[in-house]
Amino acid sequence: MQKDTLVFDLINKELARQRNGIELIASENFTSYQVMQAMGSVPTNKYAEGYPGKRYYGGCEVIDEIETLAIERLKKVFNASWANVQPHSGAQANTAVFLACLKPGDKILGLDLSMGGHLTHGSPANFSGKNYQALFYGVKKETGLVDYEQLEATARAEKPKMIICGASAYSRDWDYARIRAVADEIGALVMADIAHPAGLIAKGLLNDPFDHCHIVTSTTHKTLRGPRGGVIMMRNDFDNPFGIKDPKGNIRSMSALLDLAVFPGMQGGPLEHVIAAKAVAFGEILTDDFTTYAKQIVSNAQAMAKALVSRGYNLISGGTDNHLMLIDLRNKNLTGKKAQETLDKAHITLNKNAVPFDDKSPFVTSGIRVGVPSITTRGMKEAHMETVVGLIDEVLTNTEDEQKIEAVKGKVKEFMQQFPLYPELG
Repeated sequence: MQKDTLVFDLINKELARQRNGIELIASENFTSYQVMQAMGSVPTNKYAEGYPGKRYYGGCEVIDEIETLAIERLKKVFNASWANVQPHSGAQANTAVFLACLKPGDKILGLDLSMGGHLTHGSPANFSGKNYQALFYGVKKETGLVDYEQLEATARAEKPKMIICGASAYSRDWDYARIRAVADEIGALVMADIAHPAGLIAKGLLNDPFDHCHIVTSTTHKTLRGPRGGVIMMRNDFDNPFGIKDPKGNIRSMSALLDLAVFPGMQGGPLEHVIAAKAVAFGEILTDDFTTYAKQIVSNAQAMAKALVSRGYNLISGGTDNHLMLIDLRNKNLTGKKAQETLDKAHITLNKNAVPFDDKSPFVTSGIRVGVPSITTRGMKEAHMETVVGLIDEVLTNTEDEQKIEAVKGKVKEFMQQFPLYPELG
């Protein structure tokens, strides 16, 4: 078979881009080489609709072992009692939870996208906003922190069937116990979407949602540093106190309802090569090395926040508890779009992002989102954050100076040579 040089040349070009640039997108990370090896392996050839021991197709005995290993490792990572590792993404994990627990038109209450929430928490552009009656809480203008009083007042007034906690651009920890208290008061389910801080939660560096939230979803990349995918978990396989019924009208356990929602409810055959890669990543998370890594993420994020503040950048909430920062650039007379596009020229990658109470469109925005998981994986420590912020500042204070930007690009490439990425690939 003739090698597809066009595609592989592009892949090598992307490898060079990743090696030579500073990756600050908060939702990205670099998997280990063995995670990538598992993703490109023979389980991709196997159809395995169903679950271990209950497959539609024959020949799944080894696949069952792989998926069972992924489940057991994930349960150990979070001290969970039940897990489903088949969702193809965090969005599909959330879709399955909604499908299992809600009926079209039911009320859900989530963090507003414009305040740092996620598309799947009720955005009108998303299935969650189209199929369910979405209600929102936000953050306080003066502090940038979640407005729990607003959340509680809305919950009591509207009585949603589900309260969603979690975010895509929020740099502080969550009060899961307080959210569960109001949910119990009104008879609502609580779903925690921990896609961003999951790796820090796994190592006890942030509050644990599992004892307070009925259902927890996550992606498997970001701070978990695994392949792209999603998972659903519970610590307490509770006996469906809300009387939710399956498609045939039977009251089942929540784990059964969630399994049915993933398959056959919204997905067909699982991506077993990705599940194999998830199993590898979960094994890595259980090591002491990952504990060290997670702690370094927090240290690096706080060092970066300090360096940004010292240069006059306005961080929403004033700092960070996790791996990311949201920066309001209005005091720098810059839009998020301009900042992202200019930094791209210098091979510094981050994303424009709306800030709370933004006065610009989502396609322009007043802010940028910055995260440290990827550069921490590359081996950077606290002292390197000063260098990274200095390079960012050099670009953002010279956005119209092409020579200066080109010079920073050279500095970035030279700086990144000390942090090799995938030496196994040559």
